[in-house]
Amino acid sequence: MQRPSNQLFDAYFTARDMREVFCDQGRVQAMLDFEAALARAEARVGLIPQTAVAPIEAACRAEHYDFFALGEAIATAGNSAIPLVKALGKRIAAQDAEAERYVHLGATSQDVMDTGLVLQLRSALQLIDSELARLGDALVIQAERYVATPLAGRTWLQHATPVTLGMKIAGWLGAVTRSRRRLQELKPRLLVLQFGGASGTLAALGEQAMPIAEALAQELQLALPEQPWHTQRDRLVEFGAVLGLIAGSLGKLGRDISLLMQTEAAEVFEPAAPGKGGSSTMPHKRNPVGAAVLIGAATRVPGLLATLFSAMPQEHERSLGLWHAEWETLPEICCLVSGALKQALLVAEGLEVDAERMAKNLDLTQGLVLAEAVSIVLAQRVGRDTAHHLLEQCCKRAVAEQRHLRAVLGDEPQVSAQLSADELDRLLDPAHYLGQAHTWVERAVAEHFALNA
Repeated sequence: MQRPSNQLFDAYFTARDMREVFCDQGRVQAMLDFEAALARAEARVGLIPQTAVAPIEAACRAEHYDFFALGEAIATAGNSAIPLVKALGKRIAAQDAEAERYVHLGATSQDVMDTGLVLQLRSALQLIDSELARLGDALVIQAERYVATPLAGRTWLQHATPVTLGMKIAGWLGAVTRSRRRLQELKPRLLVLQFGGASGTLAALGEQAMPIAEALAQELQLALPEQPWHTQRDRLVEFGAVLGLIAGSLGKLGRDISLLMQTEAAEVFEPAAPGKGGSSTMPHKRNPVGAAVLIGAATRVPGLLATLFSAMPQEHERSLGLWHAEWETLPEICCLVSGALKQALLVAEGLEVDAERMAKNLDLTQGLVLAEAVSIVLAQRVGRDTAHHLLEQCCKRAVAEQRHLRAVLGDEPQVSAQLSADELDRLLDPAHYLGQAHTWVERAVAEHFALNA
């Protein structure tokens, strides 16, 4: 019987390599890796015979198992480890009845599932960090390329004073760098073994419990935590929270791109490609389909993250329902972030920029966005209140008369008495009112390379 598929949107919202981590085969193999490592660890300390290891390892291959049958059995068993361990035992017994006695010895279902999840998260973290690094490299190139390209700063969705495109990109870059640092910092807390047995005491293993736990951690290349964490879920939630920050930062990038792509702005675009961003009815459309993924992930992940936080107050030594609520939640967050990163990299590497349109848009207010520049210089000569009032009146006159602010200021005796024509020209040139935009780019780029060092 073929199991129904639900992957219609996967290529759009999820990176393929991340889906491979969290597909059925990826989940099952991670749990089997735990079982194989447990056998090796217990043989190392002499709890089970060395001859039992090879038959157990040979059976710990996901392709040997029917995922559909396992899925059906989970509905009765209540978790994925119980039917998997049962199937594993049957397969081993068919080859070596003696070895089957030593499968899963001293472990509990949650040990298998949680450690399997940590193994998957290790792969997921490596993928995400690698993609963030690539995205950072792409943003460095673009930030430096457009470090001095002026465009209108926008506050409350209205034109403000000029910024540069490089400065805006440097803002995206800084968020990426901080997220990479957060991932590095949480690794020691996240990549740890879960091994506690029935109630977290490992009593079934007696005096050999700690040597086995240490050997198992070594086999899986995970840290051994201070104690099992069956109902202490902060490690997983912390990772989810950092992924939420990444999703939000990528959403910010997507929001900026989508606004800059609007017909009324038309300053920055996602890279064009055949069939990309079209409409089923309007031939002229060029929709920001990559930005849509970034914004979509930033919208969906907080709700999933709320599930992880809500599932933290778990009962006693093993939870009912709250643990279950995590199973698909954190993997889904990983998949959404991976898809957003894939699209963000495509956008960043192929960014299309119309600098002439930026300059044209910057002059839409006919110089008003640079009124602050004139006011500050004039204030040093006639006083702040006088300068502010004078510029305010000139701005109103420029709007009423539909004239450029430069012309109105040139005609105003109180202004021309203080500022020469050359001074006014310079003050009303966006390229001369960019402040520390260049510095912000340099600092963001330096932080990126410092992290890579």
